Amino acid sequence: MPVEHLSAALNPGLSQEATAWLEATGQTELLRFTTAGSVDDGKSTLIGRLLYDSKGVYEDQLASVRKATRNLSTNGLDLSLLTDGLRAEREQGITIDVAYRYFSTPRRKFIIADTPGHEQYTRNMATGASTANLAIILIDARYGVLPQSRRHAFLAALLGIPHLVVAVNKMDLMEFREDVFNAIREEFRAFAAQLHVGTPDAGDIVYIPISALDGDNVVNRSPRTPWYQGPALLEHLETVPIARDINLTDLRFPVQYVIRPNLDFRGFAGTLASGVVRKGDRVAVLPSGRTSRVKSIVTWEGELEEAFAPMSITVCLEDEIDISRGDMLALPDNLPHSARRFDATVVWMNQKPLEPNRSYLIKHTTQVTQARVREIRYRIDVNTLEHQPARGLELNAIGVVTVEAQRPLLFDPYRRNRFTGSFILIDPLTNETMGAGMILQAETGQRAAGPVTDAERLAVRGHAPLAICLPPDRMDLAWLLERRLFDHGYLVHVIQQPESLRQAVRTALAAGLIAIVSPAGAADWDLLRQAVPAGQLVPAENVQQGMEAVARLGRPEVPLTGGDGI
Repeated sequence: MPVEHLSAALNPGLSQEATAWLEATGQTELLRFTTAGSVDDGKSTLIGRLLYDSKGVYEDQLASVRKATRNLSTNGLDLSLLTDGLRAEREQGITIDVAYRYFSTPRRKFIIADTPGHEQYTRNMATGASTANLAIILIDARYGVLPQSRRHAFLAALLGIPHLVVAVNKMDLMEFREDVFNAIREEFRAFAAQLHVGTPDAGDIVYIPISALDGDNVVNRSPRTPWYQGPALLEHLETVPIARDINLTDLRFPVQYVIRPNLDFRGFAGTLASGVVRKGDRVAVLPSGRTSRVKSIVTWEGELEEAFAPMSITVCLEDEIDISRGDMLALPDNLPHSARRFDATVVWMNQKPLEPNRSYLIKHTTQVTQARVREIRYRIDVNTLEHQPARGLELNAIGVVTVEAQRPLLFDPYRRNRFTGSFILIDPLTNETMGAGMILQAETGQRAAGPVTDAERLAVRGHAPLAICLPPDRMDLAWLLERRLFDHGYLVHVIQQPESLRQAVRTALAAGLIAIVSPAGAADWDLLRQAVPAGQLVPAENVQQGMEAVARLGRPEVPLTGGDGI
């Protein structure tokens, strides 16, 4: 509902001034930004200063902060407590979790993500910065560019944040010396030149000397920096151009829900990831490739002639085409990549390390399917930007990997489209988020030709073949063991009443499967010992022994390329 209709519906007695204010607020542009930097650089204090000086704090919040203030150097008001809300954060004087705060000025609305600076909370920083238009990198004027400052600058560039502000804080402790500010600016410029992935243009990096504690150059320009001719921080936040941050070129409309209230209406609902769609446009439906024209664009307010990202709309087509959740609409002459294998940068976000060839769920746009990380190309040292060989990724580690999904995904490189170029990996058993990824490109490596080898099959399956022989006529154990192994990501099959037990087991082993057999008697056991190579047949009295036998198989240390299976 439009703002003017909403205000009138809520309170018919609203004055014209109040209605005008609501209308103006509804049309105000929204800027999402995040703060990052080393520990104790003053991120939370800076946000608190922004909120306080822009009149974005309620009286009860100020009273609570004054009551909780213990820092004697803050003149009775520790502004960092406005964002450090956890008890552990207030006790230690640090930021642990991501804190979101909202405020507005007559020129813009803002959503702030205050992210922690500690290395162990890298995943929190990545979460808070994933949707930001701008990142403020704080640097302590006393210490210059520290390793953690470089780490967060790299993460900001990696996440494709289009605008960077380098705020040199605590200038009051350095007597607002211009040479200190210039030295830090040149040092950071030299480091930024090394960031080849997603680095903003030089014009999108702004350097501002500030004192978050005293408020110099935060909301208003400070007389204590007469040598600085640039804008104050809030002035820059209000004026930085962000309209071009949205991709309005590539139409990408992932279908989230099919709306079918009656026989006369069939619409496809979702959020425009990028691009513009107009009534009458010819669109392609992916992955089927069929084309149609846009019959109407429906919203709560009524039908529109056109819609653009990131609007939530319902699209109706002129033709009856089978479309379901996870499909995508795009322009026929501007299609996304469609591939099962692609290279991506992954930030690992779970205590359980990344294991190549383990089965995960991948959530990409509006679809979820199975996927495996086939290869870890290298780990990135975020302090030095060096590429290091790795066989796994632990919590907070960042690496470039090759991912293979069970079915083709429709994607663009992350640098071109942050929505269709991002994904998360999920543990299929616990539903925990394991990692967040940014797609670089479709896999470029050379694929093997000719017959599939045992080594390739081993890499694809993630485990060696094995035949497990249970006690006679215990199919109940066979089904239970199959379920346990399947849930752990193994490819397993129960052989039940085959015409030829010898042939069935040998075929399963040749395919790289784990075969479970419950023989009818001693004769079948003897037959299996003759048919199965030594080392590939193990007896098991119960499910636990079967699980232990599979665990001894291990997994291939170095994933091989060339397999097409999942």
